[in-house]
Amino acid sequence: MITEAELLAKLPRGLYIDGEWVDAEGGATLAVNDPSTGELLVEIASASVADGKRAMDAAANAQASWGATAPRVRGEILRRAFELVTERADEFALLMTLEMGKPLAESRGEVAYGAEFLRWFSEEAVRITGRFGSNPEGTGQIVVSHAPVGPSFLITPWNFPLAMATRKIAPAIAAGCTSIIKPAALTPLTTMYFVKVLEEAGLPKGVVNVVTTAKSGALSAEIIADPRLRKLSFTGSTEVGRMLMKQAADGILRTSMELGGNAPFVVFEDADLDKAIDGVMLAKFRNIGQACTAANRILVQASVADEFGRRVTERVAAMKMGRGTEEGVQIGPLVDDNAVQGSHELVQDAVAKGATVTTGGVVPDRAGSFYPPTVLTGVQPGTRLLSEEIFGPVLAIVPFETEDEAVEFANATEYGLISYVYTQDLARGMRMIDRLETGMMGLNAGVISNAAAPFGGVKQSGIGREGSLEGIDEYLTTKYTFIPKA
Repeated sequence: MITEAELLAKLPRGLYIDGEWVDAEGGATLAVNDPSTGELLVEIASASVADGKRAMDAAANAQASWGATAPRVRGEILRRAFELVTERADEFALLMTLEMGKPLAESRGEVAYGAEFLRWFSEEAVRITGRFGSNPEGTGQIVVSHAPVGPSFLITPWNFPLAMATRKIAPAIAAGCTSIIKPAALTPLTTMYFVKVLEEAGLPKGVVNVVTTAKSGALSAEIIADPRLRKLSFTGSTEVGRMLMKQAADGILRTSMELGGNAPFVVFEDADLDKAIDGVMLAKFRNIGQACTAANRILVQASVADEFGRRVTERVAAMKMGRGTEEGVQIGPLVDDNAVQGSHELVQDAVAKGATVTTGGVVPDRAGSFYPPTVLTGVQPGTRLLSEEIFGPVLAIVPFETEDEAVEFANATEYGLISYVYTQDLARGMRMIDRLETGMMGLNAGVISNAAAPFGGVKQSGIGREGSLEGIDEYLTTKYTFIPKA
């Protein structure tokens, strides 16, 4: 098993531009810290606007040759990358735990999930098809073909450092698009190590370029404004997504936006409570609650709400909190102190408006950015955490009386990413699929993400889909050709 020091020593520190690891302009650096201690892990290059332009130059120069590369070649590179990531699963898992904080067991799960996008899109690369047929008038032939959309700018969040990178890079490679990826400054190391693996897998220079930076706004704006850029893909907050879409409008860029969530977790009185409790523990506390898919509002039918709250509190109170590398830890640190403050402010607001804390709710006196898993009952209308994304280990229970009331509560948000429903009534489950305004749903399931399924939301939760058949379409443009009869 590799040690932490050995792993950090083998990581690249520079920007990856045109197939080379290089220093940032002027030698600028940014610090990457361990959220469990607040101590420095490493310092890496911090790109300037000029560095971003160099990355754009590389992506633009490589586009024609990469777009003309045989789909089988593109697919085989992705397949080799899948095998290399899988071989180094322990290294990737440890690295994610060091820079992001999640328990090692969850990091290993993310490696398997993230690697699967490489395998999935390695298979999709050779399945890009078109169609051919006569026009209705019988005067000629319609030919529909697909081509790479072109150089793409990929912006990933800090909470799933590997999976968010592979979910964007893999379809871009498969479709024949070059790219520039900008990982979050809080957790850039996993993406950098992954791109090193792509390099080993035989990816040509310029096809993927990495710019890590402490000056995200200025660098991103310059790349988005470049007329050679053809696509923008972003995962992050709705607020930032709106700003990026406005910037992308000037260039009429193809955009994919996976934005905020406010997921309802609906438990009906006929649900299997054992399964519902298992499901809510996964949906709420996976990734320490720091996921756009995290259950945000736990809506429980009043007749079972007290029992549900009691049993969930017992489970949550027994969870072990600590550094993600420690044995048996289920709750690691949040990503930084700002995240701790944000979660605690939401809890204080709920208590001030009448909610009861049944476990947790106190900032611990210890090093690192820790916040205990917390359960709130009796949450009242108007409480901030019912309308804001929590992004922390805080579980808020809200009772409801009828199905109509549950639907009204669930849909009373600008977001529409994912919902969860627990019921043993199949007809009710099918009604909820139709009635809940979300792009995804878990029906008697607390985790649903899969490389073979389309991931994305409606309303203010974004546009476009990642993964599945739809994921590669986001990186392709459609061309229609008419051929008249001779």
